[in-house]
Formats: sequence, structure tokens, C-alpha cells
Amino acid sequence: MSRRLGWFLAAGLLVAAVLAGLVSNFASSSPDGLDNTALNGCTVNDQGEITGGRCMAQREQPHQTGDSPLADYGIRGVDNEFLSTGLSGVLGVLVTFAIGGGVFWLVRRRNPAGADTRERDGAGQG
Repeated sequence: MSRRLGWFLAAGLLVAAVLAGLVSNFASSSPDGLDNTALNGCTVNDQGEITGGRCMAQREQPHQTGDSPLADYGIRGVDNEFLSTGLSGVLGVLVTFAIGGGVFWLVRRRNPAGADTRERDGAGQG
């Protein structure tokens, strides 16, 4: 890997981590489109509880990973909500970068740099 590529990747990772760590705390706490659509047909009170009608949200069940360490956009055990959300975002960026980097590394190993793909595919034969 060239130095320029290394610096580019490091800078991109840093920008993504800063954005995930800081900007994620300012995301809207209002329901997203899916939550809103699931409530169509129901009446809801100020606390967000369904008080009447029939809608898809009435069949909602707890998520299977709802008690995992990173559930609800935070880290369990970190009491400061701002810090918990920020750390969760940074951890998500790092895990995503690691998985993506691993996939690219595996793909690159299968086709080493400098290998002539035309010879391997038989297209270079005349």
C-alpha cells in the first residue's frame, strides 16, 4: 500500500469516526418513516402509546438483540447518554471499516497485483 493511500484511508477513517461520534448525538429522536407508517390506523397519546384503532405496530415484539451491549444506539454500562451514543457510533465505524478492509484484503489476495488477467482467462492467446 502506498503512503498516499494510507494517509487517505486514515483521514477518511478519522472523519467518519468524528462524524459518527459527534453528529450522531444530534440525530432526530422523532420516529422514522417505518415507525410512522406502522402506526397508520391507530391513535397514539403524547407518550407514544397506542390508545385505539388497528395498525401494524400493535403486533410489534421486542427485538431479539434488544439486550445486547450496543442496543438502542448506545453502549450498555455507559451512563452518560452523549458519550454512550458517540462511542457506539465510533465503534460502528471501526467495525465496518475492519470488515470492509478484510473483504478487500481477501479479494486482493485472490488476484495479486501485477497478475495479467488476460492470460488467466485465456484471452491473451492468439
